[in-house]
Amino acid sequence: MSAPSLPQPRRRFPLKRWWPIAILAVFVLTAICAPLLAPYDPNAQNLVGRLKPPGTASRSFYYWLGSDELGRDLLSRIIYGTRVSLLVAVLSVLLSGAFGTALGLIAGYRRGWVETAVMRVADVFLSIPAVLLAIITVAVLGPSLVNVVLVLALTRWPRYARVAHAQTLATAGMAYVENAVLAGGGNARILFRHILPNIAGTLIVVATLEFGLMVLFEAGLSFLGLGVQPPTASWGSMLSTGRNYVATAWWVATLPGLCLFALVLTVNLTGDAVRDRLDPHFR
Repeated sequence: MSAPSLPQPRRRFPLKRWWPIAILAVFVLTAICAPLLAPYDPNAQNLVGRLKPPGTASRSFYYWLGSDELGRDLLSRIIYGTRVSLLVAVLSVLLSGAFGTALGLIAGYRRGWVETAVMRVADVFLSIPAVLLAIITVAVLGPSLVNVVLVLALTRWPRYARVAHAQTLATAGMAYVENAVLAGGGNARILFRHILPNIAGTLIVVATLEFGLMVLFEAGLSFLGLGVQPPTASWGSMLSTGRNYVATAWWVATLPGLCLFALVLTVNLTGDAVRDRLDPHFR
């Protein structure tokens, strides 16, 4: 007789995987509590205190991180810029994920001409550079927060559709799906009750990795003047104005750039942690 197998110890989530999630939580809390954390109105101007270095005072302002070309407090603008970046990223990921996943599910399950039409449209969108498509669309619709969200969702849905389509093809032949069909389950019930929950892990990983890309896209469009418009605080627009003062006031562009780098890096590391947690091949 073979020896009885010993129970395997339960794997725990490594501690090193928690710190990106903790830092991301700090960014989220900063965005939510921006009115409480910002020391001043992000749009309040003080021309006497323009381009003050970090740690200096001017009139009733004390600039912890310095001031910009209009004397606005840089710390307050960075805090409110966190809210803009996260809001755009969350909304665009939700819209593109929902739309792309729904099309991928339908294409993978129905097959035939539906699959061909959806996948060819996705191929057309994937063949156009996402940045170029976003710039052209925003230039036509006009720059605004709502249009940036719609443009980013429009350019990124094919990736979700591709992943959902491939996962649906692999799942549709499973025994539990065939049993649901024999039991008389409707198409909508089979798709969203039996197939979607079993492919959700992969889609969540894709969404976490796309989140950082949405932050970069928003900053890039704002840098070009096609995203969130002044005087609303945005890291991209702060980088755009700060590039003119790199030699004389390095903090105007450097500090928002460091925040953008930290947020994208944290989101990518969080996506890796989520992948390791949900994908059994990595556990």
